[in-house]
Amino acid sequence: MVIQASIEDKIQGALQPVFLEVANESHMHNVPSGSESHFKVTVVSQEFDGKLPIARHRLLNKLLADELAGSVHALSLHTFTPDEWQEKNSSIRKSPPCMGGSKAG
Repeated sequence: MVIQASIEDKIQGALQPVFLEVANESHMHNVPSGSESHFKVTVVSQEFDGKLPIARHRLLNKLLADELAGSVHALSLHTFTPDEWQEKNSSIRKSPPCMGGSKAG
């Protein structure tokens, strides 16, 4: 959980989110047990006010550049302002099962 903790710490420090969930979804993919390679990140922050989704994603990609240059293979980003999060009833859809690698039928 070293990489997951690093992601959480960087986002907390930079964006002071009102909600943050960093889910390690590596177990859903064809990777060794205990991997930290696939993450789903949900961030709700006032810092996103007035920013388009692409700008929010660029901000997070820059913030997490070291992780993305390392072992993180996939990063699913869900970024919301507090008002947008409330409109979504404070939830997002579950991630679909992996269809790639040797798990593909």
